[in-house]
Amino acid sequence: MTVLDRDVVNANYDQTTTYDRSTLSSDIVHIGFGAFHRGHQAVYNDLTNDQSDKPWGICEINMFGPANLIDDLSHQKGLFTVVETSSTKTVSRVVRTVCEQIHTPKKGIQAAIDKMVEPQVKIVSLTITEKGYCVDPQSGSLDVDNVLIAHDLAQPHQPQSAIGLITEALSQRMQNSLAPFSVMSCDNIPENGVLTKNAVLSFAKQRDAELAKWIESNVSFPSTMVDRIVPAMTDDQFDVIESKTGYRDPCGVVTEDFRQWVIEDNFVAGRPDWSIAGAMFVNDVLPYEEMKLRMLNGSHSFLAYNGSLAGYEFIFQCMQDDKLRATTLRLMLDEQARSLSDELKVDLQQYAELLIARFSNSNIRHKTAQIAMDGSQKLPQRVLDPLLELQKRDVDFACLPTLIAGWMHYTIAQVVNKEAIADPLAETYASVCETNTTPEDRAHALLSIDKIFGDQAQTNPQFTQAVMEAFDAIEHHGIAYVVDSLAKI
Repeated sequence: MTVLDRDVVNANYDQTTTYDRSTLSSDIVHIGFGAFHRGHQAVYNDLTNDQSDKPWGICEINMFGPANLIDDLSHQKGLFTVVETSSTKTVSRVVRTVCEQIHTPKKGIQAAIDKMVEPQVKIVSLTITEKGYCVDPQSGSLDVDNVLIAHDLAQPHQPQSAIGLITEALSQRMQNSLAPFSVMSCDNIPENGVLTKNAVLSFAKQRDAELAKWIESNVSFPSTMVDRIVPAMTDDQFDVIESKTGYRDPCGVVTEDFRQWVIEDNFVAGRPDWSIAGAMFVNDVLPYEEMKLRMLNGSHSFLAYNGSLAGYEFIFQCMQDDKLRATTLRLMLDEQARSLSDELKVDLQQYAELLIARFSNSNIRHKTAQIAMDGSQKLPQRVLDPLLELQKRDVDFACLPTLIAGWMHYTIAQVVNKEAIADPLAETYASVCETNTTPEDRAHALLSIDKIFGDQAQTNPQFTQAVMEAFDAIEHHGIAYVVDSLAKI
């Protein structure tokens, strides 16, 4: 018998926790059993359980996609592999904190509602990506025209969105006089707790004013900053798990060795002491969120689009290009860092150098195409917000407009080449390219999409000029020339 499954006889893990799993109950319900959650929050919870009197179990819920992942997790009794790798060392561990799992397309949404209404549930956490919150990426307000939200308002007891599911569970807890739970977003969104609260409250107000009032008075929505590079799994990464452990874990993930978690300490029904595993509890997460979203995620987006234009499939390959590496460091220090709050007490030079080292880890095969997905949801906070802040501070910028220009070229090429576009605004992009024929007209039209850029194209001539000059430079001289020019400045 092995730590994963009795049918697996050759597994060999470097680390595993030893707490008694028979005492676990679903104190936490997590929506979105994706790679990042497995490599981040679940690891923190597992390590914390090993040094706590009362271990907290997690029930995993997936609302979309095939059932394979949840079925495999069930077969493995909630256990899965995390391989953590640096440029010089690889460590394997078994994560043991999951005690239940639900795939709602298979078991039905009622199973998820019933679980979230159970009295022991204290936290509902989320990794559902930016688009899962069904909000307008520019304003942050609930998109009532979103097809999932429209369905859930019409049929609130059979929700299809995470926002509808949480609201229905809270409604039933209110009706049953049960204590509320906290709702904790672990997605890369500025003030993710505030955004989640606004989405849930807006949805609840559409349903029932009394419910909305109860949620506002009783439920907390702590913000978090999460950081760990956990690429989507590929055959090569499953090979790494198998070679390291002897078992090709279908639920396993390969991550970098670095991890960070900053959490607003605002929980209405208690929480694990995740600081045991290295998390940081603070009163205000926003400065840390902005630092990570802009310096790490913004740089990732820069490399996703411009690195892809340069022919690179993986982030570590971008770092092997001296010019692209230098330009990325310049983006971090000369632009993103200078857009941050003065209250942030972090050595940003050191942080930027750490990011470059993390990006350079060839054992983490993070695809540029994966990071490029859902650009419409990411650009406002990763690019537009810092650029506008630099304008307010009268700080020059060149890399951020090039990021947007790279996104434009990448998006136009996807449409022209009839490639599948993973973005909620994919139809809008297709319409832009069909309606406009020249590259410049298409670029202007993309820049005028208000759900991404608001009215900046019409009201901010410095912004428009900078982006269009960068777009034209890529169009007429190529990305290598543009990156080389930025690296020399």
